[in-house]
Amino acid sequence: MTERYQYGNLRFWEMFPGLLVWGTFSMALLLSFVQPLWVIVFILIFDLLWLYRVLYFNIFVLISWKRHRDTSRVNWQAKLADLPQARDIYHLVFLPTYREDYTILRETLRSLTENRFPHDRMMVILGGEQADAGAFAKHIARIKKEFDNVFKELIVTVHPAGLPGEIPGKGSNLNWMGHEVEKFLQSNYPDIPDEQFIASSFDIDTIAHPQYFSYLTYLYCTVPQPTRSSYQPIALFSNNIWRASAPVRIAAFGTTFWLFGELTRPDRLWTFSSHSMPWKMLRDVRFWQKDIVSEDSRIFMQAFLHYHGDYRVTPVFLPVSMDAVSGKTYLESLKGLYVQMRRWAWGVEHLPYLVHGFKHDKQIPRLKKFRYFFNHVEGMYTWATAPITMFVLGWLPLWVAKGETNALIQAAPFTLEQIMQWAMIGVFISAAMSFTLLPRRPQEVRSHRWIVMLLQWILLPVTFILFGSFPAIDAQTRLMLGKYLGFHVTKKAR
Repeated sequence: MTERYQYGNLRFWEMFPGLLVWGTFSMALLLSFVQPLWVIVFILIFDLLWLYRVLYFNIFVLISWKRHRDTSRVNWQAKLADLPQARDIYHLVFLPTYREDYTILRETLRSLTENRFPHDRMMVILGGEQADAGAFAKHIARIKKEFDNVFKELIVTVHPAGLPGEIPGKGSNLNWMGHEVEKFLQSNYPDIPDEQFIASSFDIDTIAHPQYFSYLTYLYCTVPQPTRSSYQPIALFSNNIWRASAPVRIAAFGTTFWLFGELTRPDRLWTFSSHSMPWKMLRDVRFWQKDIVSEDSRIFMQAFLHYHGDYRVTPVFLPVSMDAVSGKTYLESLKGLYVQMRRWAWGVEHLPYLVHGFKHDKQIPRLKKFRYFFNHVEGMYTWATAPITMFVLGWLPLWVAKGETNALIQAAPFTLEQIMQWAMIGVFISAAMSFTLLPRRPQEVRSHRWIVMLLQWILLPVTFILFGSFPAIDAQTRLMLGKYLGFHVTKKAR
């Protein structure tokens, strides 16, 4: 059963984001020719607000970056010695996979063996797909020879194909893995309470910081009501960043900096990509939904609604690193990046679910409902419209009104130019911080790549439009028209 039938009376809310975006573009184009002065005033106000947003956003980014640097200097495994309850914590690491090369699986498992948390309290779950059963079985045979006795458990699941009510993808695989692990734990570890398990849902290429599970355990043992919180690390896309194309690198760092800005404001934070959560919560909500694309953020809202708003996200200021989009050719990499960004933008599918849940839950405070609703709509709207409004539509009414003697129209180009120059501060900060987040340069990569890494930020406006606005508009338009998106696996290659 798909969401449009579950929430069939909320079709309007599927259409709402797309209508908002296309209504903005239509009005901007129409009024640029009918009332260009109105549009110029709107663009000036919009750009001033955007400048203000860039400046305060960069403050949050710098705060997160500083906390990341401070957190990485602490020996968290040593600090766990002062927490007796930490000795009873176990980690469940979910690794769904589909047609990935063996080297990807092996590198991820090898990185887990280098983590400082005791391996005898880590259970790793590898979840394959029936559609790839042959190759997956061969990978597992090789993996068991090397890793079978490293962790407390190495659990293998195979998700059957064609189950009713599913969208093939990561969410449906995780749903199957969750139920299989539940049965396994009930049979083999019935005496360990759910509260002593922390689950991590990782992409198969995720390389966790060596102290990630130690720090995660520390947070779980010290934050208030730990089972009422998910745990969001810093998401880096740097495993292969030195070999990625320039637009891919900009998009990768842009995503990381966006998350930096959100981590400092946990009251508006949702889960994203690879992250961790209480096993008890997963059992309470009956695991990830199997009929959606954006399962990483939906699982947070499932918990938020299940606990009537008494659920949050705790920032984890240590990174997990994944692969940036890659392809056999430059063009294939760009195509893969567009598809990935469109899949992330498909998070707009949460809006009907959000409205449906808020409508039927009277216990969540209205102010909290409004804040989550507004943040979600505003974020998706800005994602789709802001780059085009600033870099394209903003200059159209000036061209139409060229020759007018109005003082405001005459001064507008210079004002816009000044605003853009001030906004470039954010670009310089991003460029500088990106160098501190880079992994060690591989020997086969020439040293002059540093210069390319710096000059690539010139492409930021183009990248924002081609791989920011366009995928977001694409996703929201598809949802508006009822052309529902399936799950597209991001290709990974080393």
